[in-house]
Amino acid sequence: MDSAGNAPDGPGVLAGMRTDHSRDRTTRPATPIRRLTAIGIGLAAVGAIALSSPQPMPALRLAAAAQAVTAPAEGAYWHTRTLWKGSAQQLGSGENRYWMEKQEVSESWTAPDGRTWSGYRALGMRPKSPADEQAWRRDDSPTSWTRTAEGKAVSLSAKPDKGRVQVVKDMKGVPVVGFHAGGRLLSYEQVQALPTDPAGLKAWIDKATRDPNSEVRDADREGVVRNALIFTLSGAPVKEVRAAAYGALPTMPGVRSLGKVKDSQGRTGQGFSIDSEKGFGKSRQKHAITATERLVVDTGTMTPLSFEVKTMMDGEPFPAKTSTRVTLQIGWTDDKPAVPALP
Repeated sequence: MDSAGNAPDGPGVLAGMRTDHSRDRTTRPATPIRRLTAIGIGLAAVGAIALSSPQPMPALRLAAAAQAVTAPAEGAYWHTRTLWKGSAQQLGSGENRYWMEKQEVSESWTAPDGRTWSGYRALGMRPKSPADEQAWRRDDSPTSWTRTAEGKAVSLSAKPDKGRVQVVKDMKGVPVVGFHAGGRLLSYEQVQALPTDPAGLKAWIDKATRDPNSEVRDADREGVVRNALIFTLSGAPVKEVRAAAYGALPTMPGVRSLGKVKDSQGRTGQGFSIDSEKGFGKSRQKHAITATERLVVDTGTMTPLSFEVKTMMDGEPFPAKTSTRVTLQIGWTDDKPAVPALP
């Protein structure tokens, strides 16, 4: 894709990259997480899982990054496609009220040389549950709203937009280059140099948080390491590294194995319950708000199936702050970056 956002004309350049991995790209320095916080839409490319890492990851040199690459890329791009549901609003009137939630589809494509593109498309408001859909239909199935059930002014639509696709850049307009793995932006060669045993990968990430220039506080360190492991499940194009992240997760405080579970799409995977660090506490209205998180992993591919955030207010479900991110596709592809198609 050129500077105007057009995809490459053919696989020739990328094919050459996949067969020649000994170039000096191996010495490209890893990029710390703190740069990622300014990327905006590019954050969808790190795995499309909504997480709340309390502090950015520091810079850390990769001593092993110059090792020879042993496995070529299996396609032109490492690709993820995800569906997000959340930010619900209660609409309707009187006794016929219903929750409608925003839905968005996002995709990312990272070439073996680290160039990354991100696609996004808002799908509009959709009923949150079958009961909400019935109430919405009783309301004559409106496709736009200007008021919530409580009378708050809003501008909401049920119609999808045209979507967009673009090169991922930081706030300075500099293209973001690398794969999100181990809490860092790494080259493909550097990802392959990461430890492939759970204890080793966990130790590598923990060491990165202890860099002298780190902005990670001791109180936040465990949360940063844990979230880096979760991001690695979708950002690392090397299965052995993803498997190490999966193996390290249950050793983290606040992570509890749920065994085999089904996600919102009915797919079976290994579930994890994760203590939330959102720190809602008491709001100005003095309501007790808490959140729990659930990750479901496909252990065949070692990739995430879904990540859910369920929020409670005063012990009751709080749909306005409950969300789900579902992985629709993940893996290598030769398909060029394009505006996301409707699910």
